[in-house]
This record gives sequence, structure tokens and C-alpha cells, in this order.
Amino acid sequence: MLFDENLLIEIFVKSDDLCKDIENELFSKLLENKMVHEGYQKPSCKMSESEIMTLLIYYHYSGYKCFEYFYCQFVANELHSYFPELLSYNRFTEVLSSVSLPLFLFAKVLCSQSLHTGISFIDSKKIVVCHNRRIHQHKVFKGRAARGKSSTGWFYGFKVHLVINEKGEILDFDLTPGNVADNNHSLLKRILGKIKGLCFGDKGYNTTLWKDFFESGLKIITKSKNKTKAKLMLLNERYMLLKRPLIESVNDIFTSVFDLEHSRHRNPDNALTHMISTICAYCFYPEKP
Repeated sequence: MLFDENLLIEIFVKSDDLCKDIENELFSKLLENKMVHEGYQKPSCKMSESEIMTLLIYYHYSGYKCFEYFYCQFVANELHSYFPELLSYNRFTEVLSSVSLPLFLFAKVLCSQSLHTGISFIDSKKIVVCHNRRIHQHKVFKGRAARGKSSTGWFYGFKVHLVINEKGEILDFDLTPGNVADNNHSLLKRILGKIKGLCFGDKGYNTTLWKDFFESGLKIITKSKNKTKAKLMLLNERYMLLKRPLIESVNDIFTSVFDLEHSRHRNPDNALTHMISTICAYCFYPEKP
């Protein structure tokens, strides 16, 4: 693999700035009185949160498909000068879930920096955690994952819901169990609350509550379901609806370029952190469709 020093530094600088903002806001203001009276001390770790986040995100650009090999073979040998307080692999996996919240906020911040052009596309991608025949034996995501159905059939796992613009940049996202429908109203409220203009989706996003979004400045346009009356639409809306497969290219990048979906997770919290780091990695990806 080719080591990209500029990318590594860029990820670290942006994540470190966010971690400092979170620490100043959370520990200096919101919990100041509580920490003084109860003697609160921040959990100690040789590596900073921004360093852990940087390694998690840069892993997706390494070409490795196993994080253990990436950490033990590449990071420990090639990147040790960049991370002088490098932890052992076992210790790193223990503190991995501690960066879930800052990593999630980092992903939201990166998405908020995307350009709002008035044209957006929405779709969901399934994340399978085990084969259907092993659902009853699966224990790692018991109580978190759920059975869902996509265009390719039934699966057991999660869904990542994406909203992108026509430049391939992610405007917002959400992670849900696999049984959450694409047109779930509370879900759409979360990821489309700040989106204006035209939003194009597949048949699964047909909803009777489209008027609520229309009144807030968003028009959701989808194909008509089978055996339903076709709707009239403007020519430019019809043209942009044909461009909806653009978001399928984004989903393909998550699978082919990045390591979003695999069945090697042994800790549900670390798995969630891994999924969010994939979204962060895509935000830095230079060759968006």
C-alpha cells in the first residue's frame, strides 16, 4: 500500500480540533461543578481520543481487510513515529468504544460541511452481521440487530440510511436495526430535517406524510409503486429521478473500497465504532461519484 502522510495529518488535525471543542464544552462548562464536588477524573489513556479516531478512519485507506493485521503489521512498524504512545493491540481494542461518541459527532460535523445544493438522494444500505441460517446462534448483536427485508431478500443486521447531494457528498446519515422501514416517519424527520429542495428516493420512500416535509420546504419524489396510479411530475424532476442510482454508487464504495460490512465483529460497541468510522472515511474520500 502507499502511505498518504497528508491524509493522515488532515484526519488527525480535524479530529483533534473536535475533541478539544468537546472537552472544553463538556468538562469545563457543563460538568464543572459536579467534577469539583465529586473529584471526577477523566479516564487515563496514553493515546488521545483523536489519535484513536485517526487510526480507525485511516484503516479504511490502508487496503487491509483485517484491523488486527493493519494494527500489528502496519501501524506498529510504519506509523510508530507518528504515534509514540502506541498501545498494544489488546489494550487498543479495550478503549476502542470510548471514542464512539466523539467519532459520531465527528461524522455529523463532516456531513454538515457538505454543500446543500437543493438536490438530494436518499437510500438505505443493509449491513448483514451473519448468515440467515445462523441467526438463532448469533450472540454478538443479540437485542440490537434485527431481521429486515431489502430488494435482495431477508437479512439479519442493521441499516445505514444516507442522504447525499448530486456531488456524492453525504448530507446526513443514521444507523438503525434492520427492521426499521425506509419510510419510517421519525427516521425521515431525523435525517431530512435540515434538507431543503428536492429529494429523490426509490419506491420504499413512498409516504402518506409527505405534506409535513413539503410545508418545511422539502419535496420528496419517488417512483410509483406497482398497481398504483402514476403521478405527474415536471420534466426536470423526471430527469433527476433517473439519476437516483448515483447513491447506489456510494453504497458500492462502502463495500468495495471501505470495510463497512463483515462478520468478524466480537464486540457490539466496537462494531458500532467501526461503522461510524467508515462514514468518516468516506467524507475524506477524494473520488466521490
